[in-house]
Amino acid sequence: MMNFEGLDPGMGEYSPTLHGTLDAGMEPSMDPRLNPSLLQGVELDPEGLAVTVPESVHLLEGMFSELHSVAAEVGIPVTATHFDLQEEMLWMGNHRGHASSFFGPTMGRYSSFQVHATDDIRHIQSLETGVLFLSKSNLRCYTRGGLVMFDYPMDEGADMHSLLMTDNNTLLMGGLQNYAVEVDLNTVQETQKFTVELPGVAIMRQSNRFFFCGHTSGKITLRDLRSFKMEHEFDAFSGSLSDFDVHGNLLAACGFSSRGLNGLACDRFLMVYDLRMMRAVTPLQVHVDPLFLRFIPTYTSRLAIISQTGQCQFCEPTGLANVADIFHVNTVGQLLMSFDVSSSKQALAFGDSGGCVHLWSDAPEVSFNDYSRETEFALPCLVDTLPQLDWSHDLLPLSLIPMPLTSTEPLLSDWPTALATPSPRRAPPVDPEILRAMKTVGFIGYAANPRTRPRNQVPYKIKEVELDYDNYNQVPESPIGRDEEPHLYMVAKKYRKVTIKYSKLGLEDFDFKHYNRTLFAGLEPHIPNAYCNCMIQVLYFLEPIRCLVQNHLCQKEFCLACELGFLFHMLDLSRGDPCQASNFLRAFRTIPEASALGLILADSDEQTGKARLGRLIQSWNRFILTQLHQETQEQEGPQAYRGASSSALGSSGESVIGRLFGCEVENSSLCRCGKETVRSSLTLLFTMHYPEQNSHDKTIKEYDFAEILKKSICLEQSTQAWCENCEKYQPTVQTRNIRCLPDVLVINCEVNSAKEAEFWKVQAEYAFNKAMQKEAMEPPKPKEPPPLPTEWCLDGEESCNMEGFTFDTKAEDLRHVWIPLTLKMSISKSQGLEISSWPEGEELSSAEEAEGASLYDLVVTVPHILDARTGGNLVAHIKVGETYHQRKEGVTHQQWYLFNDFLIEPIDKTEAAQFDVNWKVPAILYYAKRNYHSKYDLRIKNPIEASVLLTEASLARKQRKSHATFIPLMVSEMPQAGDLVGLDAEFVTLNQEEAELRSDGTKSTIKPSQMSVARITCVRGQGPNEGVPFIDDYISTQEQVVDYLTQYSGIKPGDLDAKISSKHLTTLKSTYLKLRFLIDTGVRFVGHGLQKDFRVINLLVLKDQVIDTVYLFHMPRKRMISLRFLAWYFLDLNIQGETHDSIEDARTALQLYRKYLELSRGGGTDEVRKVLKGLYEKGRKLDWKVPDSDAGDGQGSPKSTAVFPSVMGL
Repeated sequence: MMNFEGLDPGMGEYSPTLHGTLDAGMEPSMDPRLNPSLLQGVELDPEGLAVTVPESVHLLEGMFSELHSVAAEVGIPVTATHFDLQEEMLWMGNHRGHASSFFGPTMGRYSSFQVHATDDIRHIQSLETGVLFLSKSNLRCYTRGGLVMFDYPMDEGADMHSLLMTDNNTLLMGGLQNYAVEVDLNTVQETQKFTVELPGVAIMRQSNRFFFCGHTSGKITLRDLRSFKMEHEFDAFSGSLSDFDVHGNLLAACGFSSRGLNGLACDRFLMVYDLRMMRAVTPLQVHVDPLFLRFIPTYTSRLAIISQTGQCQFCEPTGLANVADIFHVNTVGQLLMSFDVSSSKQALAFGDSGGCVHLWSDAPEVSFNDYSRETEFALPCLVDTLPQLDWSHDLLPLSLIPMPLTSTEPLLSDWPTALATPSPRRAPPVDPEILRAMKTVGFIGYAANPRTRPRNQVPYKIKEVELDYDNYNQVPESPIGRDEEPHLYMVAKKYRKVTIKYSKLGLEDFDFKHYNRTLFAGLEPHIPNAYCNCMIQVLYFLEPIRCLVQNHLCQKEFCLACELGFLFHMLDLSRGDPCQASNFLRAFRTIPEASALGLILADSDEQTGKARLGRLIQSWNRFILTQLHQETQEQEGPQAYRGASSSALGSSGESVIGRLFGCEVENSSLCRCGKETVRSSLTLLFTMHYPEQNSHDKTIKEYDFAEILKKSICLEQSTQAWCENCEKYQPTVQTRNIRCLPDVLVINCEVNSAKEAEFWKVQAEYAFNKAMQKEAMEPPKPKEPPPLPTEWCLDGEESCNMEGFTFDTKAEDLRHVWIPLTLKMSISKSQGLEISSWPEGEELSSAEEAEGASLYDLVVTVPHILDARTGGNLVAHIKVGETYHQRKEGVTHQQWYLFNDFLIEPIDKTEAAQFDVNWKVPAILYYAKRNYHSKYDLRIKNPIEASVLLTEASLARKQRKSHATFIPLMVSEMPQAGDLVGLDAEFVTLNQEEAELRSDGTKSTIKPSQMSVARITCVRGQGPNEGVPFIDDYISTQEQVVDYLTQYSGIKPGDLDAKISSKHLTTLKSTYLKLRFLIDTGVRFVGHGLQKDFRVINLLVLKDQVIDTVYLFHMPRKRMISLRFLAWYFLDLNIQGETHDSIEDARTALQLYRKYLELSRGGGTDEVRKVLKGLYEKGRKLDWKVPDSDAGDGQGSPKSTAVFPSVMGL
């Protein structure tokens, strides 16, 4: 309907009775002369719902009369009404931007919402999915329930008045400005803008042939449906136009005529035009002042003419108007502001200036549309109809309240199986009364039943606090003071679990130097079973083991000693960058003993912190020493890899591990009958045993660590054992004695429960109090100046964290310290084993040395860090010796360091011995005999020889010589330092990456996908056979492959299976040795993206041995360019068509390197920069996609044939 705001200025001069003053303040009564008492008779529902029509109203069939009336918002004019074209609904919009909808002929409120904060709603149009609302400068679409679907703001200065749907998805909007806008509703974007003459378009209609635009100047223009070009113009009224409508071949219009000085007057003649002849027919005189008119075609083309005061007249457009056809809308003195006719022509809707909507109909059972779809209603509230439940009644079934079940939708409580794994209820702790009264016979305890629990029943709620020390289900990790708040124990930042933040560049932009300012190498934690990283570092920093495993090489596919040797070689080469233990852990997962001991963790246990890391690392410690002992005693000394004869299992002393950790132990069993049995064995480590606490006396006695250690080594315990003499199980006293002292004493602390943790805590308090008393008795020493920074501090690090380097240990620093830094140990025939604490800096006297006494210094402590937020982790304190500092930093000194995966930090010696068991629980201790490695051969002779490159058999049963894709190197072709080797590798995925979506829509990688190398290719980089592969190995894998990445790798299922593969299949170790030999020889590798290749293969290659074409053809702060695009641009080669082929990729990388050298020689760096600039410009134009080539695969191009002539014959 027309809105009069912003119309011709002359409009304001005609009678106020015809139209209201549309001020911003909006009076409740639109007409200033209207008596407010007229409103008193209107009964308005307090919720603004309905002015009800008496039920006895009788509607005459075929005669329009009022059916219903509703007040939406009292006093706010209704500026737009619209019958929904899809559902039985009537929409209205008011002067303050609020919209409401009413359902059916009873006008029940359906929805109500604010469309615009200030502007009035000028037009409403319903769609299939929502409803459009047009205001002065905005078009918005809402669902019928009131949710915003889109918001389309207009250009500044727009004054929109009407809209028209030209088809299902296109909308035309016009207003009092010099343009009309066409909008595509699918994209909600402007598709066209048509220019129109001022003062613009106020009303739009459409027929089969034309658009009709009504202008406030009184003219009506006919425009072309496609171009919007004006075809014809009717000058209907001299003043202004108020409304017009089109039906068939007739156009009828009403408006205002100019009356000279008197302004505008409402014209009672309707202008009628015949569209066939494009001319006016006889004007139609009516008896009301027309404001709205609309064709209501039923049997005839009736016109409905409406005045602003509420009079409505029906007449035929070609006949005379009959006074009897006039009826009156009861607006109680208000003015009509809007009008609409339903699509079924059975209902009329009027909106007035008082906020009421009136529904008129010619039938009592009215329908707004011929075919309306069903309207969705909100579910009714059932609360009032349901029975009252007594919540205090335990056995009252909640199912008394029925729940509507739908067959289509799952219930909210029906959780997917992935989120709802069954969790068994933990067994409740044993009653303390049972433990107190229990008598132990052998390893079985007996106690009377206190009968505090029902038989065979477990209470529904077990006690909240569990005494299980390693249980992570409860937040308080601390074994002591479990009733205290867990967050009081703050874990120092350097001890917390460290995680790598992955970006879209992977690891490239992660700052490892922030965590490690030393030149020692950390280890990355994201690989499965990387909990043992700390123990790998411990073994590395024991010089004899470092040398032993690097000298070791055997033919077993999975040998932990070999893999440790490869890993330690990388740790030697690294200058502070972290390494990965991926190949070592891969071999570790295949060892059946590791699996049997429960050392191989599921991913879920590792991430959620369910693993009992303290116990786990102690079991791992025992396992690795035993495993290395077995593996290295099979083959001592460096031997060639090929044809190494494995000797028979030697005696215990043959292995370096046995000499280093081994201790000959005498186990004696004494039966009651007097029969004594003595057995000798070798033990590699000892477990701490703590004294039993007296059940009557709750206080823990004071013990010296040396005393407990002696009792743990020379263990005496009673147990049931078989006696040959008595021929039955008898109580037996078992005693253990040692015959010699090991070079390195390994101790598993076994602090696995609250009881042991309490023991450590109390002993540390005793030791601290003793130290405080001693300090109080001694006279104070003069304060020493702080030590100067040592030369091995890194440049730019001024203070180098001086707190880690105090030489003078105050008693205050000894809090939480129970273990001594030095022990004196000796074995004598008279006294047996003797252990005592020893002042750290002092040496033994010559007499004591003569008696066979030795000093043992603490060199390693491995604590279990309890952190409820991260699930806990393991770290190592290691006293790094002089030889390591000499190699890495060129200085000779010793220093304690904290190793926490890739975080490495120097610490003070007392910190290594401090164990605040609330968060830092001791797990493993290593004491080393002073100057112990002087008797070991610490030279490393690289055991990898050139024979690894010679011909070897494939593991695949089906492989034939004819299928060979490479020619192995001849003895005469053995690579020399500086030779070029083209390298490419392909990978498969073992585990998919784990990522999460942040709230801003970006992806955050939690754990990257675990890749495994599947194919490695090396091609000759010079000589007559340049470009011919000499290694093309497919790597056999026994692990589950989740994605072969065939599109990128060219690897197909079955290629890595020895039973069905036709490829040259080898073990990873075999190929690894070939690459290691090439690296050790000093060859230079050429490839594309080699950094990732070496990372997955688990090799560390020095930067001057790597030529990476990714970086050769790269400009700073620009994207990396694919090999495919570089090959097309520089070499005119079309590679990687369907899948990748590593031979093709390695050759291409070599060719690109030759091209780079050619460019560099030709014009130097300026020429290269110029070429790269052109490369990036071309790439941007093509969006980095290689255009389709007609020349097949590009192999026939002159550029490709000229480089490697001998390759084509392969």
